[in-house]
Amino acid sequence: MGHPLIVLASTSRYRRELLGRLHLTFKVEAPLVDEAVLPSENPRQTALRLARDKAVTVAARFADAVVIGSDQTVDLNGATLGKPLTHEAALAQLQALQGRTAIFHSALAVVGPGAGIQLDSVSTSVTFRTLPVMQLETYLRADLPYDCAGSAKIESLGIALIERVESDDPTALIGLPLIRLTSMLAKAGIEVLAR
Repeated sequence: MGHPLIVLASTSRYRRELLGRLHLTFKVEAPLVDEAVLPSENPRQTALRLARDKAVTVAARFADAVVIGSDQTVDLNGATLGKPLTHEAALAQLQALQGRTAIFHSALAVVGPGAGIQLDSVSTSVTFRTLPVMQLETYLRADLPYDCAGSAKIESLGIALIERVESDDPTALIGLPLIRLTSMLAKAGIEVLAR
């Protein structure tokens, strides 16, 4: 059984790999959205806005497609941590997270013909270990997590930075909550297990 064209509005290789787990045929399209944090937003609001903006921007180019947008922010006591982009910024993020618990907000937007816009987020509580700077440097040189909010790749060596994770969806922390996404796709007319 066929389904409408699915477009992932993301250039993230992590999201592409996660969506691939659902064995659906999909296309990847760069959303070209400004990811700046607005001063009036909390971290969850930022993630939701960016996920929506990514999906809506790409949906304008694919009128008959179901478009998936996603974004992730890290909430450390109300402050938003995004992608560090540089080694220095990543080290500063990891030092700020030492021995603390942060909330990772993984937002999803699904836009489809006749289905409107579905918007939701999954929160994951992550408690970080306290480690010496030398170990943080070793991690950064090994994983190069400069494109990951919070500078820790749980799917890789970043797991050694973490003491505890609490979430309803184990894929949310990697960047695309598949449990929530399968429900949203069903509402858009795409049943993952219907072939």
